[in-house]
Amino acid sequence: MTPPDTAALPAAPGHRRTAPMLAGALVMVLTAGFISACGDAPRLDACAWMKEPVDTAGRTVVLVDDSASVRGKSAGRDYAHSIGRLLAEVVDRKDTVSVGSFSGDSAQITWIAKDRSTDWVKDNDNAINQKKRKQQAAGCLTDLVGKAGSAAPQSGGSNVLAALTAGVSSLDAASGSRSLLVLTDGLSTTGCADLRAAAFRDTSEINAIARVCAARDETPSLTGVDLTLAGLGQPATDQPAPTAAQRTWLTALWRKLCGAADPAAPGTSCTLAPTAIGTTGQRTADKKPAPQDPVVHYADDRPETYQLPGAALFDTNSSTVRPQALPLLNDVAVRARTTPGSRVAVLGYVDPRGRPDNNQQLSQARANAVKKVLTGLGVTRVTAHGRGLPTGCSKPAGAAGDRMTAEEKLQCDRRVDIEIIRK
Repeated sequence: MTPPDTAALPAAPGHRRTAPMLAGALVMVLTAGFISACGDAPRLDACAWMKEPVDTAGRTVVLVDDSASVRGKSAGRDYAHSIGRLLAEVVDRKDTVSVGSFSGDSAQITWIAKDRSTDWVKDNDNAINQKKRKQQAAGCLTDLVGKAGSAAPQSGGSNVLAALTAGVSSLDAASGSRSLLVLTDGLSTTGCADLRAAAFRDTSEINAIARVCAARDETPSLTGVDLTLAGLGQPATDQPAPTAAQRTWLTALWRKLCGAADPAAPGTSCTLAPTAIGTTGQRTADKKPAPQDPVVHYADDRPETYQLPGAALFDTNSSTVRPQALPLLNDVAVRARTTPGSRVAVLGYVDPRGRPDNNQQLSQARANAVKKVLTGLGVTRVTAHGRGLPTGCSKPAGAAGDRMTAEEKLQCDRRVDIEIIRK
């Protein structure tokens, strides 16, 4: 007996047309999902092609100063949209580009992007597509520089020379041209070029800073590197602004430190781009706690002593510092200013040819005169002490023989000692 057609049987109460309803709902879900998938498809990444490795000979590293003087509290400097010409030159060369930011006293770079290709010609024979990719490369680099400028600083302060050294080391893999583009106001607050107490006055201080940096081996080797500095003397709008004369001094300082027009540094290219850097919009406060800097304790805390012969500082029976002594005192001032937590003691001495009743007074007057010069050069913690006749005198460096001549003994007696005390 043939069973009855189950489709023709009446549905149980409350369950009419269950199968058709489920089928219809399933179709609606599938259809909605298909439409949603088509309508919300992710946009294509216009910069994706730049992540493909390319054997480009030329390399460029772009470093953005992310310190407080550049960031500001309300409107920091907008390097990204102010250096279009410089980024266009990078794209014209089709360089491989890395972008990062720096802050603090270390050479550690916070990389935003590494090894991005700007070769808009590779595998692209169509002139219209080449033009489009060239525009994309410039726009993508602008975005990366903007991200670097808004990155949270790793620590306080800024050491531009350390950043230059780190940037140069990142170019070691380049087999062709090596370019370093550093976006900074040039206001270092750590290292040998610490400018917090700088006078911003004359070339003698510039030469003193350069000599101290060279002696400390903190000057980067830029041979074979095309260095461009942009934004010098342009801190954030809510930071103290330098005068025109001070900006000129700052420019001269960095020309000296990077070896521009220095015949002793062949193969070095240093360009100080006269680029006007605009400002960004309102910055939001970074809630991330500032990192704690580690403390390094050194066993040797003995004072660093400079014995300056009296003949180089004063005329006979005079306590007026000679103008020729200022470069020498500039060197000592820069040393003192860039020795963290230090204080300075100036000790004046005289030779035995003067009147005994005048020895103490003259030695104190000479110590006071040197203190006044050092204070004017930005050294804040200075004391002056007149010691009269010295109790002993070590043989000066460079003197011939085992014993000092009578004249050498007089010059050593008639001297000023400057002690840079670390604690």
